[in-house]
Amino acid sequence: MTKSLIFDLGGVILDIDFALTHQAFELEGVEGFERLYSQQAASPFFVDFEKGEKTAQQFFDHIRNICGCPLSDETIRRCWNALIIGFDPAKIDWLGKLTAKYQVFLFSNTNIIHYQEFAKQFYTLKGRDFNDLFVKAYYSHEMGLRKPDPQSYQSILTEQGLQAAETLFIDDTLKNIEAAKELGLQTIHLPKPQTVLDLTL
Repeated sequence: MTKSLIFDLGGVILDIDFALTHQAFELEGVEGFERLYSQQAASPFFVDFEKGEKTAQQFFDHIRNICGCPLSDETIRRCWNALIIGFDPAKIDWLGKLTAKYQVFLFSNTNIIHYQEFAKQFYTLKGRDFNDLFVKAYYSHEMGLRKPDPQSYQSILTEQGLQAAETLFIDDTLKNIEAAKELGLQTIHLPKPQTVLDLTL
C-alpha cells in the first residue's frame, strides 16, 4: 500500500527546458554549454553547486572563467534561469488534491539560484510559499546530497520515518529512478511527453 509520494521538481512539477539555458549562454558567446551541464550529466563544479558546496558568487566567477567572457552576474543569472519555463496551474491543483490521500514530499537536485527563481515565480502565481505544498521539500543544495546518491533517498526515508515499500518516487530521469528502486522504493519514470496529469494515483 502506498502511503507517501516523493516528487521530483524539474520536468515533473516545474516545466523546464535545458536547451533554453544552453541557447541563452550561446547568445552571450559561451560555446558548448550543454557539455558542461544537462539533465543527464554535470561537470564536477555543477555537482558541487547543486550540493551547496559552491556559492552563487563562485558560480558566477566560474562561468566567467570557463567562457572567457566578461559577463555580469545578472546576465549569468538570467541565462542560467532561462530553462525555467514555469508552473502549470493544473499540475499544482492536481498536486494539492493528493494531500488528502498521501503524505506528499519533494526531492529536487537544484541550486540556490534556480531555487530563488522558481520560488519567486510560484509566489507570483499563487501568492503562497511553494514549499507549503509538501510535508517537506528537500533540495540538494540544502541537504548536501543529490540524486542518484543512495544516501540522499535514505536520509529522507529516515528523517520522515517512511518505509521504502510504502513510498512512491516519481522522477523524469532514469538513473534517479534506478537508484530509488535499489533502495526498495516504488517508482514511476515520467519521461516527456508524459506529465503527472497522465497519472492515476
